[in-house]
Amino acid sequence: MKEEIRVAIVGLDTSHSVEFPRRMQAPDCPEELKVKGMKAVTCLRFETPFTNKETLDKRQQQLEDWGIKVTEDFEEAVADCDAIMLEINDPAYHLEYFKKCMNLKKPIFIDKPLADNYHNAKEIYDLCKKHNVRAISASALRFSHNLVEACSKVPKPMQSYFYGPLGIPPVGSGIIWYGVHCFEMLERAMGLGAVSVDVRKDAAGAVVVVEYPDKRRGIVELTVGAYAYGGTLRAENQIASFVVDSSMFYTEELREIYRFFKTGEASLTLDDALEIMDMLDCAARSYETGKPVKLNRYGE
Repeated sequence: MKEEIRVAIVGLDTSHSVEFPRRMQAPDCPEELKVKGMKAVTCLRFETPFTNKETLDKRQQQLEDWGIKVTEDFEEAVADCDAIMLEINDPAYHLEYFKKCMNLKKPIFIDKPLADNYHNAKEIYDLCKKHNVRAISASALRFSHNLVEACSKVPKPMQSYFYGPLGIPPVGSGIIWYGVHCFEMLERAMGLGAVSVDVRKDAAGAVVVVEYPDKRRGIVELTVGAYAYGGTLRAENQIASFVVDSSMFYTEELREIYRFFKTGEASLTLDDALEIMDMLDCAARSYETGKPVKLNRYGE
């Protein structure tokens, strides 16, 4: 990989398409937020239900001010890059654009969530394994230093509790689209191995109970309009509570993305992303039916 990694941004319907390049190369980005070693060179623009032309125009102008070429031509967007960041707010587009990118033999970061449902996420996962595609997917919340510190204090929690917003998307499931942030924190703390998901829906949002082996339990509370994140980890003689510092998590995530692009190594794998997607898919179904749902992988 080159000394400075040239990055193609695919998608402009999310603020992340601006926030990550800001930390790479904006002249007025505060020093403590910068991540050196990467440069966004192109961005592929297209509309989704998650934005409108006015917003896209504004974001395009900002990227162009930072020297980033914005185009509607896919081949042009990926022609001269070393790595790709799929920054598409609408997860229903993730599989389609991953397939467009996978044969380029370049490392790929897929912004949260991995896909819009477990079936499509599993297809991305299987294609990566079959064709040796280097890819990771994550929410910035799993890299929050507040969460990381709590996990170091309670490395093997028996119970965990996380809270955050239940977003209302223009299309699709709010649990999948925005609940992903809390489920990322849950999986970061509890690790792999979830068995089933049970959701109670009420006027405020939803409370999700995730069952693990050995009497372990995770709880995710998603509340409409409550845009703060935090939680508590508990073990027999250990407890750690935290509140997420939102000022740093894009930088913390971008550092991990740079490490992956540079070395091929990361603190997470697609196995983590797939289990998170499995929990989200089951939570969305449980939210609608009011019944507990066993993870999809047990039916494979």
